[in-house]
Formats: sequence, C-alpha cells, structure tokens
Amino acid sequence: MPTRRWTSYALLAYARLGRLKACALMLGAGLCVPVAAQEQVGAGLNIEADLTVDTDTRLQRAIDPDAPEALATAPSDPQAASTNARSIFLREEFDRFAPRNALDMARQVPGFTIRGGSGARGLGQADANVLINGRRISGKANGPVEALQRIISDDVVRLELVDGASLDIGGLSGQVLNVITASSGRITGQFRAAPQFRTRGTPARLLDGSVGIAGGGAKDEWNLALRNNSSRLGNDGPAVLTNGAGEVFELRDDKANFNTDRMSLGGTFTRAADNGNVLNLTGEVFGTIYRETEISLQDNLVVPIQRERLLQISRDQKGFELGGDYEFAAGPGRLKLIGLHRLEGQPQTTRTQTRFLDDRPLAGSEFRRDIQQGESIFRSEYTFPALGGSFVAAMEGALNFLDIDADLLVRDAAGLLQPAVLAGASARVDEERADAGLTYSRALAPALQFQASLGGEFSRLSQSGPFGLTREFVRPKGFVALDWKAARTLNLAGRIERNVGQLNFFDFIARVDLDLGRADGSNANLVPPQSWIYELETSLRLGAFGNANLRGFYEDIADIVDQIPLADGGQAVGNIAAARRYGVNGDVTLLSDGFGWNGTRVDLRFAFRGSEVADPLLGNPRELSGNETINLRGNMRHDFAGKVWALGGGFDWQEFAPQVRLDEISLRSYSFGMASAFVENKNVAGMTIRGSIANLLDRTNFFDRTVFADRLNGVVSFAESRARRFGTIFTLEIEGSF
Repeated sequence: MPTRRWTSYALLAYARLGRLKACALMLGAGLCVPVAAQEQVGAGLNIEADLTVDTDTRLQRAIDPDAPEALATAPSDPQAASTNARSIFLREEFDRFAPRNALDMARQVPGFTIRGGSGARGLGQADANVLINGRRISGKANGPVEALQRIISDDVVRLELVDGASLDIGGLSGQVLNVITASSGRITGQFRAAPQFRTRGTPARLLDGSVGIAGGGAKDEWNLALRNNSSRLGNDGPAVLTNGAGEVFELRDDKANFNTDRMSLGGTFTRAADNGNVLNLTGEVFGTIYRETEISLQDNLVVPIQRERLLQISRDQKGFELGGDYEFAAGPGRLKLIGLHRLEGQPQTTRTQTRFLDDRPLAGSEFRRDIQQGESIFRSEYTFPALGGSFVAAMEGALNFLDIDADLLVRDAAGLLQPAVLAGASARVDEERADAGLTYSRALAPALQFQASLGGEFSRLSQSGPFGLTREFVRPKGFVALDWKAARTLNLAGRIERNVGQLNFFDFIARVDLDLGRADGSNANLVPPQSWIYELETSLRLGAFGNANLRGFYEDIADIVDQIPLADGGQAVGNIAAARRYGVNGDVTLLSDGFGWNGTRVDLRFAFRGSEVADPLLGNPRELSGNETINLRGNMRHDFAGKVWALGGGFDWQEFAPQVRLDEISLRSYSFGMASAFVENKNVAGMTIRGSIANLLDRTNFFDRTVFADRLNGVVSFAESRARRFGTIFTLEIEGSF
C-alpha cells in the first residue's frame, strides 16, 4: 500500500503543477487563440472539439440593404429583403465552407451566436434569436439548432441579420438571424458520421451521426432526420481526503466513464397556401440510454481499511413531442394558433457498492426513481395594424406535470439491502397556467424601432404526497425595447423587461446524491423567480475587418432559486428573497481581408459575469451557487484560396463560482485551458472530411469540496480534493450530401 499511496500523492501534485505550467507556457508564447466546446459530466469536465469554426472572405461584405449593391445582388424571390435588415448573406457566399445545412451557414455569420430556444416559460414570447422565413420556431425539442440542422443547404436562399424590435414577434430585440428558404423541388439528403477516439481509459465513440432528407414543391417544404447524439467520456485520477485539522486520512484512485446515446427521429412540414395561410407541423420521437460507472480504490490511513467502491448510474428515457401552428387571415389582421404536446418517461437507478478486502459484508445503497413528465400547451397570437404600427394580442394555456415514484434502500450490517425512509421522494407536481399579453411595435423614426409589451400570468401549483400543498399566483410581466440604427455600420438595442422565471419541478421533490453523500428534502413552497432585466446591445460592422457584437446586462431578481434551510431541519432547493446578476457578453469576428490577405478568420467570444446574494445561513454576500464568472472562447480558421483545404484550431477557458450548500462548499475548476486543432478537405469524393485533435494542453479537471459539521461556526468535518485527466481526443468527421 505505501507504493500506491506515494503514487497518488505524486499524481495529484503533478496535476496541480500542470495548471501553472500551462499558464506559463501560454503566457510565454504570447498566445491567446481559438476554442473547443465542452461538456461537464459527473466529477469532471470532458471536452468535445467544436470544429465548425468560421471563415469566408466574401462574408465580410455584410451587405447593407440600403446600398445599390444589395438591391442588385439580392435574388428576386417573393420574400424580398426587409428594409430593417442589417446585413444580407446570399447562399453562394458560404460555398467555401461546403455547408450541408442551414446550421453550417448560420455558424459562419460574422459576429453572431445562436442563443435561446429552451429557456422560455411554456411557448411564451420568442427567446431564440433565429427565425425561419420570418417566423419563430415552435416547439421544445425543435430548437434553433435542431431546426437549422434539418434544412438542406440547397434550400437556403439567404440569411438576414435583422432588428428584432422591428418584428411583429413579441420578445425579440437586438440582432436576429432570419433564414430564408425555398424548396429546390427535388428530394435531397445529407449525412454525417463522427467517430471519436481517446487515449485515456474511454471506449471509442463509433455511433455518433445523422442522416436527413428534405423535399417539397412550390408551396410546401418538408424534412426528416434520424440522429444519434452519442458520447463516450471518461476521466481518472487521485483524490485526497483530509480531516478538520488538515491531516490526510484517506487516499483514492478513481476512474469514471460516462456513456450516452440519444436517438431521435424528427421532422417538419410547412405549407403556404395561395391565400397566404401557413401551416407548420413538427414532431420527434426520442430515446436516451445513459450509463455512468466509477470505480474508486480507497485506502484509509487511520484505520487500515482497503476497499473498492463501485458507483453505477443508469437512465433510460423515451418520449415524443408533437407540435404545430396554423396562421391565417382573420378580420383586419392574422391569427396564429399554436399547439404542443410532450410526454416522456425515465426510469433511473443509482447504486453504490463498497467491497472490503477483508471478510466484512458489502456496504452501500440504492436509489430508484420512476419518472413521468409531460407538457401540453395551446397558444393564440392575433396580429393587426393600428396606431401607426402593429399589435400582437396573445393568450396561452398550459398544463405541466412531473410524477416520481422513488425508493431508497440501504445495506444493513449483514450487507443486505433494506428499505429506508426518504420523506417526500415520491410525489407529483402539477401546474396549470394561463397568461395573456399585448405587444405593440412601430417605427418612431426611419432608423428607430420601438416595441413594448404588457401582460400577466395566473398559475396554480400543486404537490401531492406528505408535503402536499396547492398555491395560486398572479404575476405581471412585460418589456420595452428600442432598436436604433445610429449609423450605417452601428446598431444599438436597449431593453427593459419584467420576467417570470421557469421552475424545475425536480426541485420540489426530495432526493439523494449517493456519490457525494448529499440529501435534499422536499420543498412544496418553491415559487418562480421574478426579475427586472436591463440590457444594452451594440452591433458594429467593421467592413473588411469583420463584425462585433457586445451585450451588457443587469438583472434584479426576487425569489432567486438556491439552497436554503428547511424549517423542520435539513436543506432543499428554495427561494432567497433577493439577488442580482450582471455582466457583459461579446462576439467579435476578425477577417484577414482588411489586413491585406484573404481566407483567414478569427472568432472571439467572451463573457464576464458576476452575481450577489445573501447567504441564507451566514447572511454575508456571495456569488450565486455555480455561477459561471468567465467564459473565453476563440476559433481560428484559414481556407486556402482556390483549394479544398482548410485548417484551424481553438481554445477555451471557463471559471465558476463555488457551489454552496448549508453544510458544504464545493468548486469545479480546470487547468489553464482547452486547445484543439483541425485539418479539413471539402471535396473527398464529394464529401467533407475533417480530422481534429483536442486537449493539446492535457487539461486536468479539479473538484474540491469542504464538508462542515457546522458551517455557521466554521467547524470542518472533512475536505476532499480530486484531480482527473482525460487524455487526447481524436475525432474524424465525415459529411456528405445526396
């Protein structure tokens, strides 16, 4: 055992020093370059390289719709470019990237990042900054990324960056991407496969990919996609546990794997009739298989006990979503009716089993949950002209539920599983909600767009079980937005909003974390947070040098959701009276054309965020638990002129605030950054093949936590420090069309 003990110490020290070495290396080289996307799973951060980085010489034109060139080059289709467009990008301008779908094109628009699509309460007002043919994307599973992936590139006419406040769509402000499509009149298809291999203790990912087809005629368009989002992630490394006096009492060697396959079949159908009526239908059936395994070899130094702990988590999800909308003329305006129904089930089991190297019986426990959840929504929107602008009157009704049947079992002194009491772990949460609002939009001046909305919602929340409770709420909401084209190349957008947040129904119900030894009680008193949000967005076109977008925000929140003490003891997710969030997000695209050469593009994305809340136990101000404070990402790509080759790379770095519980403070952190590189050939027998290598800096994931016997008085029970590595990642992406 002494040999393994000193090996663990050495590995942990090496991982810690790795952060300093990487920082010194990057600073010494003067590098601050490109990006890779990331996934956080279990106790570590595991990385997937985002190789869809941007660059096209012609994209820097950012055609102004007021300029003669724009009028001359815009196609003469029925959906003419709107006068509020900031920039227009024709389909041909993306040819250098050999795009297979609209998503490939959207990711190349300078200074633009897709956001939203999942955080809206119900269908509500639009929260995604992507439109298709001037219409918002309806659905939950059918978010902006999924919708754009299904649109074949041949069906894209152009992409427009427009002023959100000028649209008759409540909730949009700042720059919005409008994707104009027209069916090619033939059936086309696309496919993608992305096998991935890692050098450190993780099985190969072989089944990640998709295949899709699309077709239509003069009046209708349809698409269908079969997809498997697959991941094979893992990490390993040492852990050290110390007591309240800082003395090491246990060493661990951990190895974890996280395997996911999410399979789905989804599609859309759109038909525009001669009388202007428009029908949209969306649907998806899906299933997820998730398996997590962690083996921990544990050596207690105080009482010489050697043991092996096995953690296993399984989740099997299946469900479907159906949605649609129908828009038609009604009186002086147009009426759109929207419906959505989603249902899913998810049995899941978490099991820990500790085997001692002597004759002791097994120890451990098991937590089982059978989960059923669903959502049904009906919404109507009536748009009509009045008072020099247009009004949108909207009403929405929704029924949501979450039903959990749970069991906790703990091994007794003989090693046998016995039922244990976990009050409030089996319960049902229902919400009935209705809201209404009126939105008004108009141009106050040729370069100044105005939009305002006023509304409110009624909701009834009820929870069954031993802590059952039924409550009713009335919440006002609305916003005011201005979008000003201050100069030919400069847009300013401001917004003030009163917002009602979305609750996670799982937070109402008691649960345990067998891995970290945590337990949350049931809290039926949880209420949706409300906030005043202030935003200012600046969009600057830099001509041949690129584009830049900067957004600052401040959020004053009532009833923020965080960890709180329960009146009868224990802790749970609950509400704290007041909090604030603030920060700045930026997207900058730099093109080489302005510097005298063609084909190189650098995309920089950054976010600096802060927050403040009064700790419910100590009363002192602190960051919101787990708040992301820094996010820096950069992509670089060079396309060789007249050739099919491209190369590039990426870099990213994140920092988070500690996660605070009543008896624990934990922090996930990482060595300096994540770097990647790729090479791409855009015509290998008509296919695009991209090879990449990620984690070039051999990043290490750290997890540190301090568990208190009494946090109020600073009495520490023990502390744990983990360091895990996940090796080099090799990915081969193959994309093609048929």
